[in-house]
Amino acid sequence: MTAKKSRKAGPGKGSRRGRREEAEVPVELLARARGRLLDWYDLHARDLPWRRTRDPYAIWISETMLQQTRVDTVIPYYTRFLERFPDVESLADADLQEVYALWTGLGYYSRARNLHGAAQTVVTDWSGELPEHAKSLRELKGIGRYTAGALASIAFGREEALVDGNVIRVLARFLAIREDVGETPVVEYFWRLAEAMVVGKRPGDLNQALMELGATVCTPRSPGCDACPLARDCAGRAAGDPAALPLKKKRTRVRRVEAVAAWIERRGRVLAVRRPEGGLLGGLWELPGGELEARESPDAGLHRCLAQAVGLRLTGLESAGEVGHLFSHRRLRLHVFRGLGVSGRVRREGFAEHRWLVPAALAALPHGGPTRKALALLGMADPEPHRSRLRQASGEIQA
Repeated sequence: MTAKKSRKAGPGKGSRRGRREEAEVPVELLARARGRLLDWYDLHARDLPWRRTRDPYAIWISETMLQQTRVDTVIPYYTRFLERFPDVESLADADLQEVYALWTGLGYYSRARNLHGAAQTVVTDWSGELPEHAKSLRELKGIGRYTAGALASIAFGREEALVDGNVIRVLARFLAIREDVGETPVVEYFWRLAEAMVVGKRPGDLNQALMELGATVCTPRSPGCDACPLARDCAGRAAGDPAALPLKKKRTRVRRVEAVAAWIERRGRVLAVRRPEGGLLGGLWELPGGELEARESPDAGLHRCLAQAVGLRLTGLESAGEVGHLFSHRRLRLHVFRGLGVSGRVRREGFAEHRWLVPAALAALPHGGPTRKALALLGMADPEPHRSRLRQASGEIQA
């Protein structure tokens, strides 16, 4: 079958979106590509720590960390996490705050919270052994369709597909799929392609080969077609515009957010507050403050936020500067202040917990990127945010 035939059998330029769910899967073309991918992977696969183990637990940790995070960022976190939590029982028995502390700096903290909860379920409901089938894996907190496919195929050798951004990019170019990959019917077609491709020997390696090709050769910009094992049959390359694929609608406009935070010190101890579980930065610690209202000045907003959130009144205020942080769809500008005097007793509103801590203990708590940047601005950032020093923290008081 030629590349031209594969485009006709699969999703060519003239495909109609309403018929996407009925589109034919070019099985023969995908089977030929499958063999080439595995041969290429055997020669070019990166030596990554999670590829040196068959332990389903360790593979689970890596797949969770790799969600929306670069490989080179994940490697040191993965190593330290397994040193502290070498098996599912140790993770299930851990305090969530310590899990957060080891995760600090990796971002997307709901992953850590879900991982901890799922580990407890594995211990109580599965006798400490991860289930082998994708359907059962998806019943665990935080494990969706992609992660279930990755675990079932890589850890257990099951013929289960996975689809992520790399897989979509490779297949969209290979078959010249010129439809919006954000549309549900189009995504479902990619799943059908991946499901057809994974059938056969070494399903886990096949899935990893697809992702590896997308990460190292078939990259978003300037794809290395000359080094690609699929180049011979690649319809996108034949059309002369592989870098134009996949097609994506414009991203959601980033919302700008202005917020304030204050270093409030009393008798040598600094006030820290913890967000409730769930939501953005859920369960993490930060300096008290909040979002500014429209056209509200930072100093006036800080006084308002502190009165509403912790019931305190500052009698003096000094600006320490500001820091920026980009979330998925939010661009935060955080105005940071030092309180030069404070009155009142803490009465929390909207926070799960508060502590008065010596500065070193505050730096050791698990916190998100904005707080880490604020502490650096104040000269109090933990130089190794990934290391849990909770057991070394001392001098904690409640008020």
